[in-house]
Amino acid sequence: MMRMFLFLVFFSIGAAALSISMLSGDLLQYYHNKQLLKAAEESLHELEFLNADYDALLQRLKNDPNLIDRIGRAVFRTEREDDGTVYPRVTPEQLDAARRALTEEPNQQFSEPTVPGWLERCSEPRRRMMLFFCGAALILISFIWSGPGKRAPEKGK
Repeated sequence: MMRMFLFLVFFSIGAAALSISMLSGDLLQYYHNKQLLKAAEESLHELEFLNADYDALLQRLKNDPNLIDRIGRAVFRTEREDDGTVYPRVTPEQLDAARRALTEEPNQQFSEPTVPGWLERCSEPRRRMMLFFCGAALILISFIWSGPGKRAPEKGK
């Protein structure tokens, strides 16, 4: 019973070490692809949001023809021609502060899939080679120890 337990322990550890040493490059690629996919999904979500904003703006432009004049004056900072109306003046500092507030990236608190530290360490060439040979040695030891036991010599021979 103890022999079987030791075989399972040594063989499992050896097989795990061999698999990690052989698959560490693929696992690293998996985690990097996962990060790239997350970034692409965020970019896609942002583009969809911008498309929705532009669609709403185009719809408003179709409904209100005076909106183009108001947007043009705000963008090009031209004065209105109405003599009897007082318009508030905005300083360039206020406009820059508003522009920065609108274009600033919000602090997104999402959990990025990062590469585990143990996988980075295992993917180093020297450690990969060491894992491979140690795993192979453990598998060999487990087969040698679990081999057939010595039989007692038969009487009569």
